[in-house]
Amino acid sequence: MKFVDETTIEVQGGHGGHGCLSFRREKFIPFGGPDGGDGGDGGSIYLIADNNINTLIDFRYRRQFKAQNGESGRGAQCTGASGEDLTIPVPVGTSVYDADTEELMGDLVEPGQRLLVAKGGFHGLGNLRYKSSVNRAPRQTTKGTPGESRRLKLELKVLADVGLLGFPNAGKSSLIRTVSAARPKVAEYPFTTLHPNLGVVRVHELQSFVMADIPGLIEGAAEGAGLGVQFLKHLSRTGLLLHLVDIVPMDGSDPVDSARKIILELAKFNPELAEKPRWLVLNKIDCLPKEEVQPRVDAICEALHWKGPVYAISALQGEGTKALCQDIMKYLDEKKGE
Repeated sequence: MKFVDETTIEVQGGHGGHGCLSFRREKFIPFGGPDGGDGGDGGSIYLIADNNINTLIDFRYRRQFKAQNGESGRGAQCTGASGEDLTIPVPVGTSVYDADTEELMGDLVEPGQRLLVAKGGFHGLGNLRYKSSVNRAPRQTTKGTPGESRRLKLELKVLADVGLLGFPNAGKSSLIRTVSAARPKVAEYPFTTLHPNLGVVRVHELQSFVMADIPGLIEGAAEGAGLGVQFLKHLSRTGLLLHLVDIVPMDGSDPVDSARKIILELAKFNPELAEKPRWLVLNKIDCLPKEEVQPRVDAICEALHWKGPVYAISALQGEGTKALCQDIMKYLDEKKGE
């Protein structure tokens, strides 16, 4: 299924029903008086976070949503029926913006969470409401008010405990394939993942965390180059970033230079994102002789002035991945206990 993480829809709340102008007409009751009922309220539109949906692709084919209008009032003091509310399911992790003002209306981050996005119109009043001691036969009524109308921008940001960060071909997809049941595409030729992949990493029987394989970034991503901002925002919801660096790039580039460019893109996009906890993971150690691995790791860390956790792994062969996942689980548990 194609991953769709951003779309625009139009929502229209139901209009309120009009009030009724009516007088009681029965045999032997010549002056029955007013009996026009009120209209019904228009239906409202809600978005609800649904765990069973993982993309916004359904909104590619239906972009307009309208709640039911309220019915008009009738004679014999009959009130019009209110319009039914319309509930639209969206994936957990959806941010809702007003497309015209760019105002954030809400984040749907918990299953079952609801957000009112278009309120239905208020009902009109029938002439019965205007009856008084000095106005025995009122002919005043009011019309129902229109429902709210909005253009909404929906953005889906993946919810994960750990996000994989790095240039294309750093081995992010290989890592998530090795440690979870997720099966993103991997190959022996250069390419990049085109949509985020989520995988559940089970460390022990009752311990697991969610890892997100974010599409590879390139220089200039913060300005929109490549997949750019479209996927940088996914990293904002993760609790820990794993910065994967290819220790022996196929194109002969410098791993230190590559790592610095990624850090710069994070800072450009969002300074707070650059301050998130980030571990350095040097991948593809299987491409080096064993005696050269540690000196290469030390040299990269020294060039980067790296003081945080660092791991040397082979995502393809699974070497070092078990210890990495166990340390991640321990870190996440400690954070939850704080």
